[in-house]
Amino acid sequence: MAISAGNSFRTRDRLSVGAQSFEIHRLEALEKQGVSNLATLPFSLRILLENLLRCEDGRFVHAADIQFLAQWKPNGPEKEIAFMPARVLLQDFTGVPAVVDFATMREAIARMGGSPKRINPLFPAELVIDHSVQVDHFGGANSFGLNAELEFQRNVERYAFLRWGQTAFQNFKVVPPDTGICHQVNLEYLARVVCATPSGNKFEAYPDSVVGTDSHTTMVNALGVFGWGVGGIEAEAAMLGQPSSMLIPAVVGFRLHGRLREGATATDLVLTVTEMLRKKGVVGKFVEFYGSGLSSLSVPDRAVIANMAPEYGATMGFFPVDAETLAYLHFTARSHEQVALVEAYCKEQFLFRTDQTPDPAFSDTLELDLGSVEPTVAGPKRPQDRVPLRQAKSSFTKVVEGTPDKHVQVRNNGDSFDFSSGAVVIAAITSCTNTSNPSLMLGAALLAKKAVERGLQIKPWVKTSLAPGSKVVTDYLLAANLTQYLDKLKFNLVGYGCTTCIGNSGPLPEAIGAAIKENNLVAVAVLSGNRNFEGRIHPLVRANYLASPPLVVAYALAGRMDVDLTTEPLGTGSDGKPVFLREIWPTPQEIESTVRASVTSEQYRKEYAAVYEGDAHWKSMKVPLGDIYQWDPKSTYIKMPPYFENMPKTPPALADISGARVLAVLGDSVTTDHISPAGSIAVDSPAGKYLIANGVKPHDFNSYGARRGNHEVMMRGTFANIRLRNMLAPGTEGAWTLHLPDGEKMYIYDAAVKYREEGVPLIVIAGKEYGSGSSRDWAAKGPRLQGIRAVIAESYERIHRSNLVGMGILPLEFKPGENRETLGLTGHEIFETEGVASVSPKKTITVRAKSPDGSVKTFSATARIDTPEEISYYQHGGILQYVLRQML
Repeated sequence: MAISAGNSFRTRDRLSVGAQSFEIHRLEALEKQGVSNLATLPFSLRILLENLLRCEDGRFVHAADIQFLAQWKPNGPEKEIAFMPARVLLQDFTGVPAVVDFATMREAIARMGGSPKRINPLFPAELVIDHSVQVDHFGGANSFGLNAELEFQRNVERYAFLRWGQTAFQNFKVVPPDTGICHQVNLEYLARVVCATPSGNKFEAYPDSVVGTDSHTTMVNALGVFGWGVGGIEAEAAMLGQPSSMLIPAVVGFRLHGRLREGATATDLVLTVTEMLRKKGVVGKFVEFYGSGLSSLSVPDRAVIANMAPEYGATMGFFPVDAETLAYLHFTARSHEQVALVEAYCKEQFLFRTDQTPDPAFSDTLELDLGSVEPTVAGPKRPQDRVPLRQAKSSFTKVVEGTPDKHVQVRNNGDSFDFSSGAVVIAAITSCTNTSNPSLMLGAALLAKKAVERGLQIKPWVKTSLAPGSKVVTDYLLAANLTQYLDKLKFNLVGYGCTTCIGNSGPLPEAIGAAIKENNLVAVAVLSGNRNFEGRIHPLVRANYLASPPLVVAYALAGRMDVDLTTEPLGTGSDGKPVFLREIWPTPQEIESTVRASVTSEQYRKEYAAVYEGDAHWKSMKVPLGDIYQWDPKSTYIKMPPYFENMPKTPPALADISGARVLAVLGDSVTTDHISPAGSIAVDSPAGKYLIANGVKPHDFNSYGARRGNHEVMMRGTFANIRLRNMLAPGTEGAWTLHLPDGEKMYIYDAAVKYREEGVPLIVIAGKEYGSGSSRDWAAKGPRLQGIRAVIAESYERIHRSNLVGMGILPLEFKPGENRETLGLTGHEIFETEGVASVSPKKTITVRAKSPDGSVKTFSATARIDTPEEISYYQHGGILQYVLRQML
């Protein structure tokens, strides 16, 4: 990240740290020039201000942008700026297609007369392979080895491709599989907090910032690192030196005070925070935590809160650097020189918080007494649906109201048991959110120890798993001599990866799956994750609850959701007496003393010293060589996408959409999980039929996520979620639509192919919060390849809206008070637009919908292309096309 040539405010200065001297952009210089009052500026905006100062170039960043931000006032006018992150974080599901796109760009630039070596990440890009391990084997000592073996068998093509990328591209590193989850690895190792990079004969120091291809990139906000999740498309643009265009956001201050009471965990806290902020409404805003309560929260506790920013809807959940941050950096074995730089730089730049720091000015505020937080779960299908543990039973009974109270006898692995709705069939200690937190993990293990000592066992229908976010977790569980107790309750290690939280929960035992399916039972999953959307965890599990790791163990012991864990026993002990949760819940003192005795800096130093090495599988792979990838035409994992086929050197003129048909009419809160291919691939689906036609046996299908490098699979799986409800095909669930005007019912993909053959452009009509959930590039790439030209929705989630623009799809927004119902739209109309040919940011577009009876409805919609830079992307047909033409 080079300091720009032009700097209108004369802020360049030097900072000495020990024997080393660094060039910095001193924020205090703006105060001395009367431009800014730093004390009133939120910490997150101070970092953004430094970014603008350093990147001022007269093209993307102007002096007026700096002055506007320096004089920011709460609830002032909007202003578009360009932010340039210091680095990019990738996980393999979105990282593979990003590297595929880079490889394809090398092909395209070579065809058009340029040098393929020009296509490289311009800033550090670090990819962590964490999304591919699946819980096929569980509850046994060899579960981890068997799952890792299967993972390599299924993904060897993808992994060899990533190893090629690591050798072919500059500034690109890959953390091999079975190492950890990208956000935990980022928190524990990759995050710099303050960057120091050579420039000529000097070093520059500046705040660490990151965009990541997973919305939970915000986890690193706990360290004072500025960044958030973006779609793969935006991340690729950042890797290619394109700034991220954004509107200076409102900053909501969240004041914390007091301390968590006994029995309350960081998970309970974040579920409470999530509920509060969802009610407040913080979509598109920064949330910055402040107040004396921060000093009672460790960085791992803060990380739990920062991680779930996407669930509460914020762009970031930011914690400023303070003494806790420095202590965490020391403890996780960062170098003394690095910690000294972080301390000196942040104190010099007004980026260091203490309890005496004056409160900044915020756009809005809310507060929470940490002492009011109580044990909590969230479900059955949204992270913000918080339920106090004492009400979990009564809340769940409402979920199953009206469903038949069927009890069936099931036999599995020699056990015979009564099985009915409410049974917990998945109990997973999983996900970066909580497995980064030693107090939570050791709390779960201590609870397991006490349960075993009382003679409790998990119920025979529960599929258990332990999937930590880094190897440090298993080190300290072993050091505490607690692994054996988790193992006795069948919470054996299954892998180091996201597993259950992203739908890689693996198959349920056949007898249990059959009982659920045949009797339409409401089965339950309890997981220590951040996502519980309908159909996400497992296609047969309809109710999913987020909970702390200790509560995951507790529900595995109880085996049912319709149990009040605050008053009813978990089971009967070996002495014949009932065992209650309160009797085996570890005290804060027990947890703290165990953390102190068993978690060490040496564990972090040892595990991260070899973080890029990988196991024998990784090291023994054959790796392709060369600047241009040698595509294998027989591969069903890695294929060159058609984005640059027949691409002219100059973009064609924009044109209005005419003669468009509706592919899908969707309701509110349609997530990227509904749109993007995710989870398992059905044999009779278009994607399944494609794989079979290409010689792939169903047991080798793998998941959609693992096949994100093959556009043929992905566009067939777009809108294929089994819980999708397309109102154009009433009475159906899943990937169904009607082809118009003949009204034939068919798969959405098959209809898209038929429309393409007929030369008919397509649109989607949707309700509120279209595209909520994780950032998924294929939620935009898939629709584009299906021929969708525009979406008309009531509102959009931030990341998905920008991804649509990045793929050349026009996001239109109904005017306030209007929607599909008020306008009487059925989806059977033919649509045309007026005004797209001269589109500008947030321009009003006229839309005409001609009904089958010949009548025409005319209405206005806002083009949600929000910035001039996004207009450029849309004009070129997408970000990648824009960047490629710039390079030529």
